[in-house]
Amino acid sequence: MADYQAPLRDIRFVLNEVFDAPALWASLPKLAENVDPETADAILEEAAKITSGVIAPLNREGDEQGCKWNDGEVTTPEGFKDAYQTIVEGGWNGLGGNPDFGGMGMPKTLVAQFEEMLQASNMAFGLAPMLTAGACLALDAHGSEELKGKYLPNMYSGVWSGAMDLTEPHAGTDLGIIRTKAQPNDDGSYSVSGTKIFITWGEHDMAENIIHLVLAKLPDAPKGPKGISLFLVPKFLVTEDGSLGERNSLACGSLEKKMGIKGSATCVMNFDGAKGWLVGEPNKGLAAMFTMMNYERLGVGIQGMGAAEASLQSARDYALERLQSRAPTGAQQADKAADPIIVHPDVRRMLLTMKGYIEGGRAFSTYVAQWLDISKYAEDEERRVYAEGMVALLTPVAKAFLTDRGLDVCVMGQQVFGGHGYIREWGQEQLVRDVRITQIYEGTNGIQALDLMGRKVVLNQGRFFELFAQDVAEFIEVNQSDEAVRPYLEPLAAALERLADVSEYVIKAAAENPDEVGAASVEYLDLFGLTALAYMWARIVKTAAPKAEGDTSGFYTGKLKTARFYYNRLLPKTVSLAEGIRSGSAAMMDLSADEF
Repeated sequence: MADYQAPLRDIRFVLNEVFDAPALWASLPKLAENVDPETADAILEEAAKITSGVIAPLNREGDEQGCKWNDGEVTTPEGFKDAYQTIVEGGWNGLGGNPDFGGMGMPKTLVAQFEEMLQASNMAFGLAPMLTAGACLALDAHGSEELKGKYLPNMYSGVWSGAMDLTEPHAGTDLGIIRTKAQPNDDGSYSVSGTKIFITWGEHDMAENIIHLVLAKLPDAPKGPKGISLFLVPKFLVTEDGSLGERNSLACGSLEKKMGIKGSATCVMNFDGAKGWLVGEPNKGLAAMFTMMNYERLGVGIQGMGAAEASLQSARDYALERLQSRAPTGAQQADKAADPIIVHPDVRRMLLTMKGYIEGGRAFSTYVAQWLDISKYAEDEERRVYAEGMVALLTPVAKAFLTDRGLDVCVMGQQVFGGHGYIREWGQEQLVRDVRITQIYEGTNGIQALDLMGRKVVLNQGRFFELFAQDVAEFIEVNQSDEAVRPYLEPLAAALERLADVSEYVIKAAAENPDEVGAASVEYLDLFGLTALAYMWARIVKTAAPKAEGDTSGFYTGKLKTARFYYNRLLPKTVSLAEGIRSGSAAMMDLSADEF
C-alpha cells in the first residue's frame, strides 16, 4: 500500500492558479488582515507534513485496534492521543476560528485544503478536529458573549473538543420527534435528560473536556421542529475562573460496532439531568445547529474526496508496478515477464475516472468554499446575498455528489488491485468501508437530494439555480475567443441547458404531483454534480493550457488530457439522467406496497 502523501502541487494549483484565492482574500478587508500568500503557503506546507508524517501512519492501526469502552470511559487507539496533541500544539482546531476568542481567522478556501489532507490521511481521527470546528462555528454564531468567552478559547486550542448530539433511537432525519428534555433551573442553567445515539467522538481520552451541543425540548415547546432548542452541555463543568470542576451527569453508555471508521468513537450518550446552557433563542435550536451542519456537510464532501485521493495514490502506484499480461498493441516492457497493468485500457478507464472526479471535485469544493468566504466577509450587500444563495444551492451537491463519487472511486481503486484489493494489508478495503459513512451521516444523500430539488430549486422557483447558471453562462461568454477552452464550451453549454430544462420540468410537474420532487431528486443531484464538475474542468483547462507548452513535468498536459476524458466519457451521463427524470414518477410510485 502506498503511503499517503498530501497532493500539495494539485492543491496549490487549484487554490492559487485556478481560483487565485490570494486575490479574493485581498478583496475582503476582514480576511486581508489575517492571511497573505506567504502565510497560506506556510500553513499548507506544515499541514502536509503533519498529515502525511504523523496522522496517516496511524490509519491502519487505528482501524485494527478501534476504540475501547470500559465503564463509560473510552480509550483511543495507540498513537491517537499524541497525534491529537500535535494538532493542539499547532492550533489546527482554530484554523478558521474567530480571532476574538483565539482562532486564527483563516479563510474557508484555505481551511478546506487542510481538511482534505486531514481526512485523506485518517478519516476516523480527522472527525475529532472537524466536529470541534463545527461546534465552535455554531457557538460563535449563536452563543452569548459569556458562553463564547468561557468555552471558545479552549475549543479553538483543542484542549477541549466538541461534539454534536442530534440523533435519538427513534429520531434520525425527523428531529421534530426527539424526546430529550431540558428543564430550566433557578440559576439560568437547564437540566438536560435523554439518550442520543451515533455521537461521533462523544467520549474519548484525547481532550481534557468535551463540549456537547445537544438538541432538546423545553417543557412548553411547540410540537415538531419548531420546538427544538440547543444546549451546551460540558462533560466537566467549568468554574468561574475557567478551570474544570466536577463531572457533569452525562456518560457514554456504549460504543457502536461499525462497518468502518473504527478508530473513531461512535457513542451512545446518556444525559441524566446534566447541567447545560441555552445556545441562541428558545425553540430556535434547529436553525442554530444547521449553522454547524452546513459547515460539516461541505467537510463531509471533502472527506469523500480525501478518501478517494488516498485510493487513487495506491491504485496508481500499483498499476505502475504490477506486471500482468501484455499490452493489446504489443509488449511495452519486453525485458520483463509482462507489462505493468497501466497499459490496459480498462485500468486506464478506472484511473482516469478516479482522476476526473477527484481533481474536478477538489476544484468544486474550493469553489464552494470561495462562496462561503464571500458570504461571510463581503462588505458589499449584493455580493454577500449572491454568495449566500450559491452556498445554499451548492452545499447539498458538495456533500452528496462528492461522497457518492468518493465511494465509486474507492471501489475502483480496490478493483485496480484485483484480489489484492480485497485483502486488508493493501488498505483499499478499509477505504471502501470508511468512506461509506460519508453518504449517510450529516444528512443522508437522499435527504441532500431532496433538499436540493425540493427546497433549493422547486420551492423558490429556480431562483438559486439561476445564480449558478449565470456564473457558468458568463464564463462561456467571456471565453469564446480562447482557442484552448472553446472545444469545451459547447458541451458545457449543452449540459447547463439540459440541467435548466430539467429544473423547469420538475418545478412545473411538482405543482401537479408532489411525488415528482422525490422521484427526480437523486438523479437531479447527479446531473447537477456532473455539470458543475464540467464547469470546473473548463476552468482548469483555461488555467493549464497556456502553461502546457514546454511542460516537461507532465503536470499541465496531464490536466488537459484528463479534462478531455471527463468531457468524452463522464459528462455524457447527463443525457441518460435527464431522460430518466423526464419519465416522471409513475413508474416509481405505481407499485403498491404489497407488490414489493
